[in-house]
Amino acid sequence: MASHAMRLLLLLALAAALAGRSAAEGAWCVCRTDLPDATLQRTLDYACGSAAAADCKPIQPNAACFAPDNVKAHCSYAVNSFYQRSGQNPLACVFSGTAVVSSTDPSTNGCKYPASATPSPPPQMAQGPNGPLKDTSGGTGVLPEAPQAPVFHPQP
Repeated sequence: MASHAMRLLLLLALAAALAGRSAAEGAWCVCRTDLPDATLQRTLDYACGSAAAADCKPIQPNAACFAPDNVKAHCSYAVNSFYQRSGQNPLACVFSGTAVVSSTDPSTNGCKYPASATPSPPPQMAQGPNGPLKDTSGGTGVLPEAPQAPVFHPQP
């Protein structure tokens, strides 16, 4: 347990040191290659499904970063996207010790990993079958208004 805590502290120190690098030098978050695929799959699932989700479109079938089609490569693309969208915050590359910050560009085979902080896009408006959902109730446009409760007036 102590060695796990020590490794986590070393990872945080490395991440903090790399976070101070200039944008020209680049910093990437990559998944550790010494971990089993099942562990990295959980990291990939978290990165692609979290609130500040990574952009995982490039690792979908037939997309630019689908190849190589393996968990390790997809995991690294996803955690890097998450890290970049989090403003290269060193804590956004911890993933319970399954990822590390690297100064080596992991881009390969026509797949370019982002190397600079890119903010998350604004949340998308919910879509209905005919486009964005719209409030047509004639109200305030936020939530339906509750009816007024009757006011009790005591008799003199």
